[in-house]
Amino acid sequence: MTALIASPTLASAAEAAPPTRVRSYWQSVGYRLRYDYVTLAFAAIIVLIVLCAVFAPWIAPKDPYATSMALRLKPIGFRDFVLGTDELGRDVLSRVIHGGRMSLLMGTVPVLFATLIGGALGVLAGFIGGRLNMAIMRTMDVFYAFPSILLAVAVSGAMGGGMVNGMVALTLVFIPPLCRIAETATTQVRELDFVEAARASGGSTPSIIGTHILGNVLGPIFVYASGLVSVSILIASGLSFLGLGVEPPHPDWGLMLSTLRQSIYINPLVCAVPGVMIFITSLSFNMVSDGLRQAMDVRL
Repeated sequence: MTALIASPTLASAAEAAPPTRVRSYWQSVGYRLRYDYVTLAFAAIIVLIVLCAVFAPWIAPKDPYATSMALRLKPIGFRDFVLGTDELGRDVLSRVIHGGRMSLLMGTVPVLFATLIGGALGVLAGFIGGRLNMAIMRTMDVFYAFPSILLAVAVSGAMGGGMVNGMVALTLVFIPPLCRIAETATTQVRELDFVEAARASGGSTPSIIGTHILGNVLGPIFVYASGLVSVSILIASGLSFLGLGVEPPHPDWGLMLSTLRQSIYINPLVCAVPGVMIFITSLSFNMVSDGLRQAMDVRL
């Protein structure tokens, strides 16, 4: 009798209770990123650097190519030169702002092409398997025999200097690790029940890959690729420093380090400016990549 009397009360309480909100996977990722203030701070730095690079012609106070031998190696804060001048009397601030264009292009474009090529090869190798997997992955192992920087220097040196050849060299360097990440993730997903059900229902290989595989492997590929941007910026700066990347007189942070290194004992603060920009940009991409990895980890 007590249960019969209490049941209407329990039913009304259950009806009055607000429904529990269930977040989707991407909503959960966005929710975690929204409260990750460290990742958001470094993402804001990246956005600021990108905006400065995009609007460099309007932001830069002076012509980055204008030289003046009378103004060589002036210190920081000299007259209207906020960051001083370089070995040819050019405004360092203007060249740093314009140099962000070259450095960001050399950092992002090779990673983008390597993600498309390496990701496609890895997904095919992991899903189809067999001899195709053996052929693709053994070819990637050949590239793994060489350190990344050494391989980039060798390829860029063989093709000749220049920004385009440097991008090609960096793309070849980043294809093997991205291919391995995609192959490993695809191999894990292809054995799951929903993929087997799609096969049993007569789904074609392209439809299964596009519908069931890519949605589960793009996360790890994207997180790893975002971390490679900082590595690409560092290697690209090294190529420019060695004369195998961006050619003078175009502004580039690595090239600026190379041309200013002989003046380090005369004006060390001015020489350190492009190095500081490389460090800040690489650190920002690394921290954002780490924040994305934590936000997209379903175990958290």
